[in-house]
Amino acid sequence: MELKKIEYKLTVCKVADASDIDITADFYFVGKTDEEVSLVCRTEDTPAMTVERDDGWRGFRIQGVLDFSLIGILSKLSGILAEHEIGIFAISTYNTDYILVKEENFARALSVLAAEGYRVV
Repeated sequence: MELKKIEYKLTVCKVADASDIDITADFYFVGKTDEEVSLVCRTEDTPAMTVERDDGWRGFRIQGVLDFSLIGILSKLSGILAEHEIGIFAISTYNTDYILVKEENFARALSVLAAEGYRVV
């Protein structure tokens, strides 16, 4: 399975209002529930007014479109990283899954996954 590195730094934050999000940015993910509006975006695209903010994330995605019938892909990746004490922030989209790790763990995470047979590009 191929994993593609995201080449920029990411921020995970909460915003008071979705209108604060720059929807013209080329990379962002929004999750809205009855309790919060969460945003993952390039650090430089983080809105000025956030409720909470956590910088210093890096990420990669599983390449290709994952069929909904596939089972355990995210579980396998997160399990390998957990065995090496690397925490994750996971995002799932219609097409695929993204895994974010803190910047200080990024190179080690990719190395561990490569050692387990994943191709990192």
